[in-house]
Amino acid sequence: MYIEQSTQAFYANLPRTDSFDSLSDPKRYVPLPDDWIVGVADIVGSTHEIERGRYKIVNMVGAAVISAQLNAADMAALPYVFGGDGAGFAVWPTQRAAAEKALDSVRRWARAEYGIELRVATVSVADIRDAGRDVRVARYAPGEGVDYAMFSGGGLAWAERQMKSNVLLLDERSAPSGAPDLSGLSCRWSNVESERGAILSIVLKPRDGVSEEAFAKVAKSVIEASAVDPRGMHPVPRQGPDAHFPPPGMTIEARVSQSGPFVARLAKLAVSNALIWVLMRSGRKIGNFDPMSYRAEVATNADFRKFDDGLKMTLDCDAETQAKIEGILRKAKAEGLVRYGLHAQSEAMMTCLVPSATESNHMHFVDGAAGGYAQAATRL
Repeated sequence: MYIEQSTQAFYANLPRTDSFDSLSDPKRYVPLPDDWIVGVADIVGSTHEIERGRYKIVNMVGAAVISAQLNAADMAALPYVFGGDGAGFAVWPTQRAAAEKALDSVRRWARAEYGIELRVATVSVADIRDAGRDVRVARYAPGEGVDYAMFSGGGLAWAERQMKSNVLLLDERSAPSGAPDLSGLSCRWSNVESERGAILSIVLKPRDGVSEEAFAKVAKSVIEASAVDPRGMHPVPRQGPDAHFPPPGMTIEARVSQSGPFVARLAKLAVSNALIWVLMRSGRKIGNFDPMSYRAEVATNADFRKFDDGLKMTLDCDAETQAKIEGILRKAKAEGLVRYGLHAQSEAMMTCLVPSATESNHMHFVDGAAGGYAQAATRL
């Protein structure tokens, strides 16, 4: 029987770890309370959008789901995970109405601004457990100012499957929910080119009936294979990404804000991006903003690997390490332990949540620039 801990502070009070390797151990995860609510979102036809060259927009919409939830919760700590063409999260019970309103708002915004259809759904943790799955979480802190949720137990993946099968779907509200609050959402960094050979997107899932311990051994082997590099084959350079002007996602980002005409939004964004570009090029500090420190924090805070009822990684991979990882995965697949998908491309890209440019709590979601996680998932 799970102890009822339905307060907002449940997740905020969980300890953080800076050891990603340790999170392959199922014992590091804590069950969410029964009355918490899991939310999932997924872009319909993301493969078609990739073929149209719109994967940056796909990533933007996926990150918008998280941005809307954090803003709806006044930036309170809550578990979430970015999946490239979608996202998952969980909130305490009194936050459910606000979370569902935010989901509906993002769904309407994505359709109006980008012509993208977004499936969304919510379900209680108790209902997930009644279906024979669980939702357990851990907090991974790659840097001092930010941490990311890791999920295990199969509940998040179950909710996503139910949503894609149209069993779980959040009905659209009869009255518009208003524009979503996407404050802090941006995509201003240039794509990051591979330095070792290829940006490798990995999606690894356990097969049905495989124990968490058996899957953990496979996941740990993959992580260890990437550990030949001290930074775990991090795709973003230690000093941070480059900034170019105009940034590749400026017109996409201009559609995030709903205040004023689009042309005015674009002009305002162009001015702010020009200033950022000058600061990044010169390295000059302005007030509390140090562009060189900020760039380095971007690399530290980047979310390039995660557990979400499986393992996802975006690695800057050399041919030898890629071959070693593929060998591990082929063997595990032959043994009936896992399903996996890989997708190699030349660049990585980032979509960012920046509550404040002068604090270290900015978040950066990394994915392959040519389909990334979405393409790898099609090859499971």
